[in-house]
Amino acid sequence: MAYTTINKSSEHFNTKLYTGNGSNGHAITGVGFQPDWVWLKNRSAGTSHVVVDAVRGNNKVLSSNNTEPESPTSANKDFRSFDSDGFTVDTNEQYGSTNTNGANIVAWNWKAGTGQGSSNTDGSINTTYTSVNTTAGFSISSYTGTGSSATIGHGLATPPKFTIIKKTSGTGDWSVQSSVIGLSNYLVLNSTNASAGTSGALISAVSSTTLTVDGNSDVNGSGSTYIAYCFAEKTGYSKFGSYTGNGNADGTFVYTGFKPNWVMIKETSGVGGWRIFDNKRPGYNEPYALLADNSDAETETGASRNKIDQLSNGFKLRFQYNDTNGAGGSYIYMAFGQSLVGSNNIPCTAR
Repeated sequence: MAYTTINKSSEHFNTKLYTGNGSNGHAITGVGFQPDWVWLKNRSAGTSHVVVDAVRGNNKVLSSNNTEPESPTSANKDFRSFDSDGFTVDTNEQYGSTNTNGANIVAWNWKAGTGQGSSNTDGSINTTYTSVNTTAGFSISSYTGTGSSATIGHGLATPPKFTIIKKTSGTGDWSVQSSVIGLSNYLVLNSTNASAGTSGALISAVSSTTLTVDGNSDVNGSGSTYIAYCFAEKTGYSKFGSYTGNGNADGTFVYTGFKPNWVMIKETSGVGGWRIFDNKRPGYNEPYALLADNSDAETETGASRNKIDQLSNGFKLRFQYNDTNGAGGSYIYMAFGQSLVGSNNIPCTAR
């Protein structure tokens, strides 16, 4: 059987580690593509996460661990540009997570449509811009809310399985909804809270072309602006699912069908942080966790470690901790990885 490589993680997602040098125009290369969504964290210090994307522009900063609106930066930017093989950072660090001299920094990079994109008119709200990568199942859309139920085009040509929305013009939670736990439930990326039900879901429906949002101010307030990150599952590259913990150091195994390079886990049945693991930071094959919902530095000891093994066809929990593997706990995860995918759309996990 012939195998193709169209779904390789390295073509659509990559983790990049670098050391800040405190100078303007610090070019970070080796990503392997021009990223459209970059999520950065200073691993050495307790500083906030930095989230930038090509749709809003390189000078518009959000942070996953707070509710603040996006922050335009001055001439010397936190994040100067999206480049053909990475990105360039400057020294005007609002959160201290992009280029502090001597800091160890991680950048998680996703490819959407390689640029700002154009308006999507599939919904009752025309997006300002939508940048979409249908091969990888990822799109970024900006839009202005109406304050009442509306549809928004996502461009993926298949229903998204995981959606993250953040108000950019004012304070507001990072709203997370997924068909994995049902659209009648939602999570908050900047919070450790368990999943909650809504009396009129923030996102009440998804289709192959649109999201249906209600008038909640976190996703569709009248006159407010928003950014939406939408993910559809792709065989051999991405998986969005759930599992039940067993409360044991010989923890639950979660099948993805590929070798995961990046995993984010959140307990849905109780309070717990959004823990992020990747295949580049120290601790591999039991990598150290960072938390999307707080500013903690990376650590090799204590609960922040929350070990997982990244295997050829999934991941296995290696820690007795409620955030990732409590006995009987329910968990949701996002995973991106790499495998060879055959013409029958079945991944080959042997490497």
